[in-house]
Amino acid sequence: MIDWFAFFTVAVAALVSACVVVALYSLGLRMLSTAGKAPHVTPAEFTDAITIITPAEAAAEAKRIKKASARNPLTTAQKRLALVVAYTCFVLCGAVVLFGIYLIIPALHT
Repeated sequence: MIDWFAFFTVAVAALVSACVVVALYSLGLRMLSTAGKAPHVTPAEFTDAITIITPAEAAAEAKRIKKASARNPLTTAQKRLALVVAYTCFVLCGAVVLFGIYLIIPALHT
């Protein structure tokens, strides 16, 4: 026999925790870009890649990010606060994921 209340409890908990992880990560990225530290990943070289970014395009993107961070109207203290909030969001996101793993593995909490 299926315990439907337990099933819906798990479904709601999974939905809420997924929303929390996504919200924390997106807020962390937003605060990171507000602090002037926009994430920029250099493209990897893959032979089977569909789209290949040239070094000139990568340099132009890095220049655009540097120029955008120079136009940031925030003070140094506000940028530092945004950076602290960003890293806090990332840590909380990781903590939520680790707590979910803790709940999934019975050997950790029995």
